[in-house]
Amino acid sequence: MERQRLVVIGNGMAGARTVEEILTRAPDLFDITMFGEEPHGNYNRIALSHVLAGEEDFDSIFLNSLAWYAANGITLHAGVRAKRIDRFAKVVYADDGSETSYDKLIIATGSRSFIPDIPGIRDRYSELRSGVFGFRTIEDTRAMLEHARGGERRAVVIGGGLLGLEAAHGLHKQGTEVTVLQRSATIMNQQLDAAGGEVLAGILQNMGIRVITNARTVAVDYVPRVGIQAVQVEGQDPIPCDMVVVTAGIRPETSVALISGFTVARAIVVDDLMRTVDDDDVYAVGECVQHRGEVYGLVAPLWEQGAVLAANITGTDPSARYSGTKTTTKLKVAGIDLASMGVRTPEREGDEQVVFSEPKRGVYKSVIVRENKVIGATMLGDASRVPFLTRAFDQGLDLPETRAELLFDLGTAPEQSVADLPDDAQICNCNGVTKGTIVGAVHDGCTSLGAVMDATRAGKGCGSCKEQVCAILAWAAGDAVTVDASANWYVPGVPMGKPELMAAIREQNLRSVSSVFAALAPEGQPDARSKMGLASLLKMMWGPDYVDERDARFINDRVHANIQKDGTFSVVPQLKGGVTSPEQLRRIADVAEKYDVPMVKLTGGQRIDLLGIRKEDLPKVWADLDMPSGYAYGKSFRTVKTCVGQEFCRFGTGDSTSLGIAMETRFQGLEAPAKIKLAVSGCPRNCAESLVKDVGVVAVEGGRWELWIGGAAGAHIRKGDLFVTVDSREEAILLAGRFIQYYRENAKWLERTYTFVPRVGLEELQAILIADRDGVCAGLDARLQESVDNYADPWLDRDAPATPGQFRTALPLVALPLVPVRGGDA
Repeated sequence: MERQRLVVIGNGMAGARTVEEILTRAPDLFDITMFGEEPHGNYNRIALSHVLAGEEDFDSIFLNSLAWYAANGITLHAGVRAKRIDRFAKVVYADDGSETSYDKLIIATGSRSFIPDIPGIRDRYSELRSGVFGFRTIEDTRAMLEHARGGERRAVVIGGGLLGLEAAHGLHKQGTEVTVLQRSATIMNQQLDAAGGEVLAGILQNMGIRVITNARTVAVDYVPRVGIQAVQVEGQDPIPCDMVVVTAGIRPETSVALISGFTVARAIVVDDLMRTVDDDDVYAVGECVQHRGEVYGLVAPLWEQGAVLAANITGTDPSARYSGTKTTTKLKVAGIDLASMGVRTPEREGDEQVVFSEPKRGVYKSVIVRENKVIGATMLGDASRVPFLTRAFDQGLDLPETRAELLFDLGTAPEQSVADLPDDAQICNCNGVTKGTIVGAVHDGCTSLGAVMDATRAGKGCGSCKEQVCAILAWAAGDAVTVDASANWYVPGVPMGKPELMAAIREQNLRSVSSVFAALAPEGQPDARSKMGLASLLKMMWGPDYVDERDARFINDRVHANIQKDGTFSVVPQLKGGVTSPEQLRRIADVAEKYDVPMVKLTGGQRIDLLGIRKEDLPKVWADLDMPSGYAYGKSFRTVKTCVGQEFCRFGTGDSTSLGIAMETRFQGLEAPAKIKLAVSGCPRNCAESLVKDVGVVAVEGGRWELWIGGAAGAHIRKGDLFVTVDSREEAILLAGRFIQYYRENAKWLERTYTFVPRVGLEELQAILIADRDGVCAGLDARLQESVDNYADPWLDRDAPATPGQFRTALPLVALPLVPVRGGDA
């Protein structure tokens, strides 16, 4: 049978997913031609926020590579725009001059960013000025990253909806100072009521993202050959910035349909078969579609539409109809859990609203009940009841009489287990994946999380469902569950374990992060998630010969201080062993007064923390203190906590203070896969808590010292393992250093010693590092000594900043009142 000609205008998530559905149902029915304005294959637009935040790279978000199109016999015109449809001659005309005939046509043109007509935002040719960005495409995201990495940047995001907050979060993660302007009184006003919006605004401002509501943007100040200078807001002072991101909403892309004579209201009007109302041979799907008066901007409805369209266009299920989608949204907004479904507030007399709000903890919960059914819910900061509420909303379940059970698990009714979930329970809202689909993939041989995600796409949207996907995998696969090969890679962007990676770096003499990517990453492509881990590894390996690239650092490492939730910084000078002097204390007090430090805090590591330092004041603070850095910000050696010891304490059996000072002097500033904390106790009473540190030393009778490793007393609690008992302080320093160096060279990125020690095994570590079973001890000692010899205090950067903007003035982060006003997202 001769194949029909199918043309698809649009290569986005809806268009490509619909083609996949068609190929699944009738792989030999059509010769398929697709037009896509972007010059590459189909990708997950939802994941662009993860790319901007450095959590994903561009390659990882592609859903269909160019090879997929070729393998399925699809002719893809990438980077080509369809201009007009002649539906009588059945021809599509494109901007490359081509004319393509069709028997069936699908319009899947999606949507475009809405850019308000703000004075100064465009040049005289109506193009966005340099430094002004939308946030819709890979090209937008790449341009934003390039601009943000050009120095210490300040950005204004116009629009406080989901996209705006994701852009703000991503830029903030890149070290950019961000202000969000929301014209209405509530951020994310499509998902949150006023109270929920206020809680979310507080969370963001505590993270260091400035939020201004009721903010009408009236102009963008631009200076030729200089760039963006500020954003003007009605009734307020100008906001200085050098980049502007516009996320004021989206609009359905309907221009080709309008020009071609199709019925367009808010979007292209379609019937329940997903056909246009003007032509039975022309269908439409996705964000460009209006169905029964509704236009959808979420992914789940697009998948449902695509399945119905595919069933009808292939004739495999002529009864398939699309009747609309009852939307439930599970998202991570700027790293914060948010679920939203149905209405936000009561709409008629008799509606109940059950609310819990804990702003300080960033939690807000609201459920709207009508006639004992959930008709709407919002869960911010705590997603524990989302599965139950989703089922209640979707299935119209009767509700418990104790309404608090809607918000909390009170233990009165058992939560539905993975085994009890029906096969049609939707697990991944972004990609429309059900429990049955995941179980089917497991039965087809997918036994790792990565394999299940690749086969079903579950978890490849916002990522909020990964935990539940893992639970279903474990239940369905049992003992057959396997670990992805990438789990053993040191960093996600280079497919090598740590020993193999270090060997390749030495063999090829790779001394910068970019050179490692070029030589060892797939196709030489950089990976934002891997930069910090590689930078730490290379600095450990090469010392002063490491080539420092500033974009491989995050904000703490760029300015050698720990950023706080309000955007200011914490300065912790070194007090070796917790010992100080009157002169140092006077200096610290003088600095605190001179720079109006809001809080001076004694830390758990026996140091003094100056909190609330502005970025531009950091070099001056360091100079006035004239003390070394205490490394309270990096993945490195931190501090040695000590007790008084035998010099003053009547119970002391060893001079813990002087040993602690000696160890802190030797190990100061050492780069590591994760932070390292030490302690020295002068007797077994253990006042310095040595048994719960990464390395702990305890004095015992007879002038001997116990060395403990792998302890923890933070979010994880673990008593360390007794590594060895030695006769002298010199042996204690030697073996502590040898363990630290072995950990530096063999631990995974961000793996603390409390995980590393049990993973390797205490007896194995004793055989390697004490008995020298493998003959590596001399090399470990020598490489540690080389790192010690190359130590340089990073606070000396004050004399020669790495970049002109390294310590540039930060924006004040002010929480402004949330006052009701009419207006949209912009």
